[in-house]
Amino acid sequence: MKNNLKVQRAKFNLTQAELADRVGVSRQSINAIEKGKYIPSTVLALKFAQVFNTEVESIFQLEKLD
Repeated sequence: MKNNLKVQRAKFNLTQAELADRVGVSRQSINAIEKGKYIPSTVLALKFAQVFNTEVESIFQLEKLD
């Protein structure tokens, strides 16, 4: 799964720690998601979309199936 969480954070001028506080996770979780090492739950993805006032699909994209 691809994501542009880091880009969204930059648009809203949020640090990893600030975003983590808003959605109720650790800064390390935000870092792991941005690096693609962790896939967030549906609830967490929805929280990100709410913070950024956008659709989940604009933050997270499935890679193409072959």
